[in-house]
Amino acid sequence: MPLALAIVNTSTPSQHPTERSLRVAFLGPFGTFTEQAVRSQGDLDQAELVAYRSVPDVLDAVQSGEVDFGVVPIENSIEGTVNFTQDALSFDYELLIQREIVLDIEHCLMALPGTALGDVTSVLSIPVATAQCHRYLREKLPNAQVDAANSTADAAKTVATNAVAGVAAVAPRNAATLYGLDILATDIADHAGNQTRFVVVGRSGIPAPTGHDITGIVVYQRADEPGSLISILQEFAARRVNITNLLSRPTKAGGLGDYCFVMYLDGHIADELVADALRALHAKQGNVKFLGSYPAHSLHIHSTREHADVRWQQADDWIDRLRLTIQ
Repeated sequence: MPLALAIVNTSTPSQHPTERSLRVAFLGPFGTFTEQAVRSQGDLDQAELVAYRSVPDVLDAVQSGEVDFGVVPIENSIEGTVNFTQDALSFDYELLIQREIVLDIEHCLMALPGTALGDVTSVLSIPVATAQCHRYLREKLPNAQVDAANSTADAAKTVATNAVAGVAAVAPRNAATLYGLDILATDIADHAGNQTRFVVVGRSGIPAPTGHDITGIVVYQRADEPGSLISILQEFAARRVNITNLLSRPTKAGGLGDYCFVMYLDGHIADELVADALRALHAKQGNVKFLGSYPAHSLHIHSTREHADVRWQQADDWIDRLRLTIQ
């Protein structure tokens, strides 16, 4: 069951939430995996869906208030982080992640009706998709040119619209039906169990803690010196907060070697241990960007962190009792 989205009224005084339905932007056109991710969420599927050509276009629409929320891909189980999405959220936008959605991915090779695999001379798709199918393309279409599209469905739409012989697209199965193409091969990703993580972003609001949450932050080093990363990690290790993903990304503000750390960790900003770790980082590093605290896709119980929360509260109560005796 999809978790309830924390919908926050960000309208101006002259607007009223009842004047229009919830609007959700996604990486389009219709037929993308991102649309499938949106459709997998019962509440979002009931909203007015608006397709945009690129991830920045989706994020622009959210930040400007043109839509209420946006859905964009951020990580793939084969290729790892979708860097252009992660960097946009880290550096270019002041948006908060509201939810994550994990979708099983099946890449198909499709072309105009009547096209055989041996006829394909060019393959079109978004780079993260063709990278996930690199082995198949190298072995089955070694001489085919691989060109970039804005999205998987955009590739399928382009193949259908331009009607150029020999051009195929790597796209979702439903895109073939939507744009009248024949599927030449199914499930062509290099590894089984291909999944993509998408995030729902909004202008403001932090969903209430569920007990199965993730918090994302960006930490900028105060100084690039030996032990700086260990110093950051110690804040979480000391509080038994588990870091699930750690990325080193160039800040784009300096030269080579100017990096920051993007971190995702178990827990919610409402959890005292997580809050205390972020408080210490902010005091030590000075520049910490909060990306959001939101429900995790997986509902596994973080028992280690929960036990640490109890011990931390007991220690905090002990300190409070001692302070009460100060004369």
